[in-house]
Amino acid sequence: MDTGSSKPLYRQASRAALIGLMINLMLGIAKLIGGIWGNSFALLSDAVNSLGDALTSVVVLFALRFAQRPADQEHPYGHTRAEAIAASNLAMLIVLSALWIGWEAIQRIGSLHEVPPVWTLWIAGINVVIKEGLYRYNVRVGRRTKSSAIIANAWDHRSDAFCSLAVLVGLAVVRGAGPSWIWADEAAALIVVVAIVYSGVQLFRSSASELMDLQADDEFVRRLRETAQQVPGVRAVEKLRVRKTGLEFLADMHLEVDAHTTVAEGHRIGHAVKDLLVQQFQALRDVLIHLEPHPHRDGPPEVLPPDRHPPTTHETAHQ
Repeated sequence: MDTGSSKPLYRQASRAALIGLMINLMLGIAKLIGGIWGNSFALLSDAVNSLGDALTSVVVLFALRFAQRPADQEHPYGHTRAEAIAASNLAMLIVLSALWIGWEAIQRIGSLHEVPPVWTLWIAGINVVIKEGLYRYNVRVGRRTKSSAIIANAWDHRSDAFCSLAVLVGLAVVRGAGPSWIWADEAAALIVVVAIVYSGVQLFRSSASELMDLQADDEFVRRLRETAQQVPGVRAVEKLRVRKTGLEFLADMHLEVDAHTTVAEGHRIGHAVKDLLVQQFQALRDVLIHLEPHPHRDGPPEVLPPDRHPPTTHETAHQ
């Protein structure tokens, strides 16, 4: 199966993951330094979130590269599932890191510490703007390439933007209300934790669904069906199953052709359908065609009445 037509999809997804990696790394380091020097646990929690996102981008980049390896004897369908496997494992790591942050935040509630300086507000505010911009860029790339990992990264950026907004509000409350409201910093950290856990669970659900051969979305299936029916000789598309594998799709299609069509003609029609679909749909990796006679009837085979049963071998010998 040739993946040449899908190369642009992988390039776009890899570019988005690389941009996310560089920005998350810079933001994570900035928030880590700001959290330590500014005595803000909420900012430290957000720093762990951003550094975790940088790690996510590294794994996604590796998975996208591995997914492009050609099929071999042990993996006849290719290695495209590497992306979903990476995403599901990262989801569990994200949830575990968030729970650890939450435990630390709960232990700090009520303890006295210095009020964070005003420049910590600027770090949180700038992070909101950058993360929202990353969300909008990644969601466009993810929808265009059908990459579950990139779409998950996009929503992770959106949740990060809300997390940073919560940190910004918490820091503003602490600075505005004074030391008696110092607990607002830990409260903001707990909001970050909830958002991270939610993001991790959603990422795990989407990647696990892909590993379980979830049917492609109805619109994509409808377009495949309508395109196949344009090929001369195709009477109907009797059955169509489409499963996602990485950035690509595998389709199993039952075509109805005239019952009197020769094997050679049916073979030609099937290849014409496959070639057209692969040509028009960049993300379609391969199509398996099965031919059915038209009209096609589902159900048990027809039972002949006693007087119409074919003669047995013994009866044939006496005729």
